[in-house]
Formats: sequence, C-alpha cells, structure tokens
Amino acid sequence: MTIRARLAGAIPYLATFAWAFAAFVVAQIAALAVLLWYRHGDLGAIVAAPYDGAIVTLSVFVLNPASIAVLLLAVQFRDADPVEYLALVPPRLGTATLGAIGILIIIAATDALLFASGQAIVSSFQVVSYTTAAAEGWLPLMWFATVIVAPAGEEIMFRGYLFRGWVHSRRGAWIGIPLISLLWMGLHVQYDWTGMAEILAAGLYLGWMRWRSRSTLLTFVLHALFNLEGMFETMAQVKHFF
Repeated sequence: MTIRARLAGAIPYLATFAWAFAAFVVAQIAALAVLLWYRHGDLGAIVAAPYDGAIVTLSVFVLNPASIAVLLLAVQFRDADPVEYLALVPPRLGTATLGAIGILIIIAATDALLFASGQAIVSSFQVVSYTTAAAEGWLPLMWFATVIVAPAGEEIMFRGYLFRGWVHSRRGAWIGIPLISLLWMGLHVQYDWTGMAEILAAGLYLGWMRWRSRSTLLTFVLHALFNLEGMFETMAQVKHFF
C-alpha cells in the first residue's frame, strides 16, 4: 500500500478524533464560562477548590450536554441517523444480563485488590466532593449528575462516536477498544493511579460489551451501575468511616 493510500485511509479516523476533540474543547469552554458566572468571575476560587461538590456537579451538567451537542452535529454532517450511528438501541436481555454480571465482578475484584493491598477504596476526590456537595445542598444533583448525566455524555463520546469511527472489524476492535479506554481513563485525572487503573479495566470491559451487544444504551446502563456503586461506597465512607 502506498503512502498516499495509507494517508487516505487514515483520514476518517483522524476526522473522528478531530470532532471528538472539538466536542471536548467546546464542553470545557462552556463549563468554564458557567463556573465563572457561578463564582462571580472569581477564577481563583475555582482553581483553589477543583473538588468542590458544587463545582464538580455543575461542571458535569454543562460538559456532557455540550459535548453531546457537538457530536450530534458531527453525525448530522455525515447525513446519518444519530440513533443508528451512535448505537442507541436496546440490547438483548441475555447480553444485558451478562453485562451487568460482568460489571459487578469487576467492581468486586478491584475493590478486593485495593483492600488486600492496603489502598483506599474511596478516593480523596470522592470524599471531598461528596462532603462539600452535602454541605452546600448540591448532593441530590450530584447523585443525578454522577449516575445519569456523566455516563450519558461519556458513553456517547467514547463507546458511541469514537467506537463507531474507529472500530469496524474484529481486528480494529483489538486496537480501537484499548485506545478508546485509555482516552476515557485520561479524562479522570482527579483519581490516583489505582482509581485510574480501575477505570481502565471498566473501560476495556465496556468496550468489549459495546462490541458484543452493538448497543451504546447497554454500556450507558453498565456505566451508570458502575458510578452508582461508587456513590454508595462514598456515602458509606463519609457516614461511617470518615
């Protein structure tokens, strides 16, 4: 294959990444604008308390819809049906059951490894954001943002848009799924290395389930379960061990 042919073949993959990156940048700008409004233009207050529950929750509510809007625009430019392109279709019951069992096993296994190695199961980020959200009256919104809004936006970005653009065959899945999982892990720099390792493991599993089920709705539900369990662990940590 000639160099020109290789470059031509890479264009769709690069275009997919470019749109995803544009969605990320637009979402970040939108979130910063809203946070500055919320903090009356005090950028220093935002920078000084990045784990503040209100800031975290408000960011999630802005970042994800903004990202989804850009990605829907990208799909429209392709003259494609968003439901079909992003695989927003229900999975088969058996596959969904398998997916739920698998995500629970991952949660149990990673928690057991963290406990056995003496590492904290709940990160400082989770504790701080939860306690400050409770103090500021943002806790119900944080639950909704964490369990519903964040999984919706991230799944449409990673297992929806990027997956559709990068994974076209079994061979492509061996490259695309790990790469997408690494990018997803890279969004979660608020966690320490153990938390990011758990996120990477979950991402690889979600990618495999997306491949197996052909349903981003399934990965959204599994992601929501993953985050829900994390919120319950954080609540238990704050109420009984903090």
